[in-house]
Amino acid sequence: MSINDYIHNLFVHEDEALKRIPETLEQNDMPKISVPGETGKLLTLLVKLTGAKNVLEVGSLGGYSSIWLARGLPEKGKLTSLELEEKHARVARENVAHAGLDDKVTYVTGDAIETFSDLVSEGETYDFFFIDADKGNYIPYLEAALLCAEPGAIIAADNVLWGGRVADAENNEEDTEHIRRYNEFVAGDDRLESMLIPIGDGLLVSRVKE
Repeated sequence: MSINDYIHNLFVHEDEALKRIPETLEQNDMPKISVPGETGKLLTLLVKLTGAKNVLEVGSLGGYSSIWLARGLPEKGKLTSLELEEKHARVARENVAHAGLDDKVTYVTGDAIETFSDLVSEGETYDFFFIDADKGNYIPYLEAALLCAEPGAIIAADNVLWGGRVADAENNEEDTEHIRRYNEFVAGDDRLESMLIPIGDGLLVSRVKE
């Protein structure tokens, strides 16, 4: 049994709303690349522990991470999820509604960088961000998030261990290099206080300095 399996078996208890999501992904010919349950549970805890009220997610897929994030929000908290593919957003909306959370979650489709620009122009701000989308844009997503981040906001990014490939000096695959650059960029950014948590496929959690 792997360490992640051990953690998952002890601490993650998926209800029917979460368990049905892999089936909905298969039915809609979507990749089964949702965050693992142990990462989802950590996201719920981080939202609760930080008291976040306005969360922005980049990358919706089938709504699995949306549900975990939304379950950490207070009664009047809101989650905005940015998704490139309309089909993905539709499936995510259906799954979030099935979980009884559609009053907390809004999906916005289109290019996330363009949407970020609109949000900044509109003066929108957020106190928690979750990035789990195309790896080549992780640094641009981070920079965009910083433009609409409240002081002390949390920015969490998934897949930062990339199956351990980031630590393999001989692995120079494109996405591996993208993730390495993101990790190194965050580690050296004096606007942030950061730590990589080796749970799931790695979650890099940063706090925006006040």
